[in-house]
Amino acid sequence: MAYQLKINGQQLQADVDADTPLLWVLRDTLDMKGTKFGCGMSLCGACTVHLNGNPIRSCVTPVAAVGDGAVTTVEGIGDDELGQRIQRTWKSLDVPQCGYCQAGQMMSALALLRQHPKPTDEQIDIGMGMNLCRCSTYLRIRQAIHQVAGELAPAKESEDAAHS
Repeated sequence: MAYQLKINGQQLQADVDADTPLLWVLRDTLDMKGTKFGCGMSLCGACTVHLNGNPIRSCVTPVAAVGDGAVTTVEGIGDDELGQRIQRTWKSLDVPQCGYCQAGQMMSALALLRQHPKPTDEQIDIGMGMNLCRCSTYLRIRQAIHQVAGELAPAKESEDAAHS
């Protein structure tokens, strides 16, 4: 069956079975290799993408469940200012070691920072807790999230001052 999918702001078509995991549609059908296969059981977070702005595990999400929703992958987070900041900070702090899990880590970090613009360590631990990194770059991930949050604070304060 042909599915019309909105991915990173583009309408794309995939002719696949309804139960095909979104991950395989992205990687194999649409040749978008940024999203990674990790465990295949929604346990490691390597396959994290956003559906309507919410992080989901694409390895266990059948393409039929996407419907008219907007999917954002790691290839698309650079279209957003916050996503660009995350990418720049990840690079400047040399967060990735092997890098395999980092697409999923950045997708979860984006969702976390949208929900908590100035997250505490506890909020980071909870928000990132379902993303595993075999290289144990957790401290650099936390540092990157705090740095991005610190960059957001002046803009938010300026915005608040303009509205008062």
